[in-house]
Amino acid sequence: MLKSLQIQDYALIEKINVDFGAGLNIITGETGAGKSILIDAMSLLLGERATTEVIRKYASKTVVEGIFDVTGNDNVKKLIEENDLEVQPELIMRREISLKGSNRCFINDTPVSLSLIKDVGNFLVDLHGQHEHQSLLRSETHIETLDDFGNYKDDLIEYNSRRQNLLSLLNDLKILKAKEAILSEKKEFYAYQIKEIDSVSPVEGEEEKLVEELKILENAERLLQSTNEIYQNIYDKDNAVYNSLVKIKNELIELAKIDKSFSDSRDECESVLTQIKDIAEFVRTYKEKIDLEPERLEEVRDRLGAISLLKKKYGGSLKSVIEHRYKIGEEFNLAENFAQRISELDNEIIEVQNECGKVAGRLSKKRLETSQIIKSEAIKALSFLGISDAQFEVKIEQQSAEPSDNFILFNNKKYKFNNRGIDEVEFYISTNKGEDPKPLVKVASGGEVSRIMLALKSILAKNEQLPLLIFDEIDTGVSGRVAQKVGLNLKSLASFHQIIAITHLPQIAGLADHHYGVEKIQNEERVTSSIRKLSKEERVREVAKLLSGEEITTASLKSAKELMGI
Repeated sequence: MLKSLQIQDYALIEKINVDFGAGLNIITGETGAGKSILIDAMSLLLGERATTEVIRKYASKTVVEGIFDVTGNDNVKKLIEENDLEVQPELIMRREISLKGSNRCFINDTPVSLSLIKDVGNFLVDLHGQHEHQSLLRSETHIETLDDFGNYKDDLIEYNSRRQNLLSLLNDLKILKAKEAILSEKKEFYAYQIKEIDSVSPVEGEEEKLVEELKILENAERLLQSTNEIYQNIYDKDNAVYNSLVKIKNELIELAKIDKSFSDSRDECESVLTQIKDIAEFVRTYKEKIDLEPERLEEVRDRLGAISLLKKKYGGSLKSVIEHRYKIGEEFNLAENFAQRISELDNEIIEVQNECGKVAGRLSKKRLETSQIIKSEAIKALSFLGISDAQFEVKIEQQSAEPSDNFILFNNKKYKFNNRGIDEVEFYISTNKGEDPKPLVKVASGGEVSRIMLALKSILAKNEQLPLLIFDEIDTGVSGRVAQKVGLNLKSLASFHQIIAITHLPQIAGLADHHYGVEKIQNEERVTSSIRKLSKEERVREVAKLLSGEEITTASLKSAKELMGI
């Protein structure tokens, strides 16, 4: 919902700040007062093309800012998150056009691209009038409108899950076929590398162990000599450390019998003896395991040399050698079994193509059923709005896939597909008796288009997710009984959306939930347009003016109150 709109130095507008409410917001004013300038400024905010010509005379830049309540608008929330912006209940969009030619866009005071402003705007506002920002006048939105009306969300989620799987498999097949020639050329080279690495068959972590073993083997003689000497000095000689400590311990035992203060020293000596004995045992055991093995020494040196050579050739580390072996092994196996793998992938793709086709076919059937409901309801709504001879069609077509196209299978036929299935949907309409329906996007602009939009919106209202609909000059060519029906239709539509509508008709203005008056003011040889919300009494007089002209009569005031239901 649009909470407020601020416009500064745009065309005839010097500065306005207007708050809008929920429901039906009506804007009235004399011809040329600047009503449509408001809509033009809104279009600028939503990403329409801009030139410096819109900047008010003597001003340096135009600024248009809108504050929207986006609570519950998941589409906007997703877009904001995808662009790394902070999600807030209120979204502030601002656009600035400078005389210097700069065109700056902001969302929540963060600079953004114009394309993002457009994308966000498409989920906030549907603007109907002399502008291109009209969702139903973009044929690509027709299938979305049909699906929203039919509520096919679950079917589309299922379909797109299968479609993504299909696209992934097709990409795998494409990559595989692109590899075929390359792998054929490299197969012999891979075989050589595999043989070279496998002749060594290195194991991860092996190199560190071999380095440690080499260090021991290269110092075996010294280790043997040193450990033998240590053992002799600690335990095996007559004057060995252990024997000396035993004598000391025995003396301490005798002294402790005389003076208990020697008890701690006695116990500590006992502990030292235990530790010395443990050291001697370790040295003895180690010494007995030492073998002078020149053959093993050469074997370890040779293996470390072979590993070093592999490291130099395949990545600089043993880990990279092992990873390279795994990778080329996979590629070699693929080259060996290429035809079989392609055949397996082809069969898998056919299975998924049929799965996609099954869901797409189910969607097509549901769309056909829903299209008949929309057709019937649209003709009734158009007739209610004064287009009595209207014809409305929802054309649903599929395109057969060309030999070069990706496709899905439905009833054993190949069809082009997209994220909505196999259907192409477009609305067709004829508003004159005897004329064949033509694409809605080619219908002439103006009041008739607005009524067509209003008719369609009125039947799609509950399913339409856009929170704000704007109708500019919806009453062109409408009067009397039809005007009343247009007003009632707008009022009904305002139960589901916020509506902002510019009108000249009292039948429509009288139904407003919020009424705004636009007027042109001349001051010091300058003209400005302003807008303000009308009080209840001012609303009555404004509707009366629409009924009788500048001269407001008692009768017109009475009629105005009747139209307003007061």
